[in-house]
Amino acid sequence: MIEKMKDHVHKTEKKIIPALGYDFLTAWYDATIRITMPERKFRNLLVDHLNPANGEHILEFGFGTAANLLIAAKKAPNSHFTGLDIDPKIREIAKHKLTKNSLSITLNLYDGTTFPFESNSFDKVVSCLVFHHLDKEAKLRSLKEIHRVLKPGGKLVIGDWGQAKSRMMRMAFYLVQVLDGFKTTNDNVKGLLPEYIQESGFSDVQEVDHINTKIGSFCYYVGDK
Repeated sequence: MIEKMKDHVHKTEKKIIPALGYDFLTAWYDATIRITMPERKFRNLLVDHLNPANGEHILEFGFGTAANLLIAAKKAPNSHFTGLDIDPKIREIAKHKLTKNSLSITLNLYDGTTFPFESNSFDKVVSCLVFHHLDKEAKLRSLKEIHRVLKPGGKLVIGDWGQAKSRMMRMAFYLVQVLDGFKTTNDNVKGLLPEYIQESGFSDVQEVDHINTKIGSFCYYVGDK
């Protein structure tokens, strides 16, 4: 029984994938993004594609340090934002930033499987730099949960690493793969994420934009329920 309990704890711990792949790097996440990516540009473009409107209920899957929530909430103060993540340490960083900016947004934790929300709860779901951390099974499971919690006619917006737009971008992306693992990132760089989104029940799935960064091609995907 004790061995089974230890095995369960071990499996649960493995589900938590820190923002930079390793727990001790979490505190350096914001600084790393600023150094390696055009942060203001890629986050503002993400929010532009999300296009939050008054009264909409919007979920961010994988809120990280709340950088996107800060931008979106200031752009659309009459939208209702909710966050969902798996990492309690990153939530503390996010809470601090939201409090510092006088924003009250509920930040939920979950177990890596079922989202703690009723079906048809949100008008839109946005996710940024999350799916390259997940293997194929976890990608599909998360996408199906997103589809479940979206209202009919709802919209999904994902910003993440995608198929490299040049040989230079492909070479640059090896740095991300070394840090975050080849198993989870291969599907992204092969351009398979839109297929997974469609397989999970979404329609009109498109790659609508991309930005070339110092470490790869950052792509924007949308889909409708």
